[in-house]
Amino acid sequence: MTQSNTINRRYVLANRPKGEPNEDTLRLETSEIPTPAKNQMLLRNVFLSLDPYMRGRMSDAPSYAAPVEIGGVMVGGTVAQVVTSNIEAYSEGDWVVAFGGWQDYALSDGTGVINMGKDPQNPSWALGVLGMPGITAWAGLTQIGTPKAGETLVVAGASGPVGATVGQIGKILGLRVVGIAGGSEKCSHVTDTLGFDACIDYKASSFADDLKQAVPDGIDIYFENVGGDVFDAVLPLLNASARIPLCGLISQYNATSLPDGPDRMNYLMGQILRKRITMRGFIVFDDFGHLYPEFSKQMTGWVKEGKIKYREEMIEGLEQAPSAFIGLLRGEAFGKRVIKIAD
Repeated sequence: MTQSNTINRRYVLANRPKGEPNEDTLRLETSEIPTPAKNQMLLRNVFLSLDPYMRGRMSDAPSYAAPVEIGGVMVGGTVAQVVTSNIEAYSEGDWVVAFGGWQDYALSDGTGVINMGKDPQNPSWALGVLGMPGITAWAGLTQIGTPKAGETLVVAGASGPVGATVGQIGKILGLRVVGIAGGSEKCSHVTDTLGFDACIDYKASSFADDLKQAVPDGIDIYFENVGGDVFDAVLPLLNASARIPLCGLISQYNATSLPDGPDRMNYLMGQILRKRITMRGFIVFDDFGHLYPEFSKQMTGWVKEGKIKYREEMIEGLEQAPSAFIGLLRGEAFGKRVIKIAD
């Protein structure tokens, strides 16, 4: 079923998953297209971003943001066009970046919306390299990683939209960059296309040894968005005064219990103390949203100059979103995964 101008398709949260989401987690419903009230506008969603944080919003465990309510529309960043507007700053046909969720149409009062004008180039990129993943990479590396030319940067999830951007920024800033990705195809992309100095396959049985060989001078900055066994291999290789920007832990999002094995908390705390490691978690728009204009100007320039390359994985059809999201959490995505809802 394609997008229409008479009904609104929307995916709502049917139940809270235990472990990995499945085909019963979200339910497709239809409703009337809403009518904007005073100081509101109606948006027609064209592109929907799929991001790991969405798994956390399916849970009612304490977090930095409120969970999606049962029966509520699944949250998500969107690129949309204005259908009708009762807001002075927006007019019919404007392309906007919004938070319209997993549906065809959404109402907005303009809060948090970015107007891209009538004819932006590559509008879907505002969900990737020029949007939330891009500023996550840029702010995490520059504001927390505080890179210095000649240092060694290791990036988890190196073929994904955040990791790929982190590593390329690292190269621009004069770092030696080692990526970590799953499989030879992704690793080849990371080195041959993105220009990393090396990429280590975390699926290989020799992963820990391979990583050690790739960082003979140790690790000064580790950009973390995976956790689990990857972090276990990185931790002993960190140098004194290493910095760890932490924006995600995708390996843990479907976990229903702590991992087997001994309690490693004392080991971790000892490493942090003895090596004077700085580890800081961050929620990008909460912590660094005020830097968006600076980020946007710099990243737009880098992209235009060809210094930052971007891979987008476009999937056609809103009905594909649930399975595409499950695959994302399994590590199947290659680049920034976006759902094309409409033409």
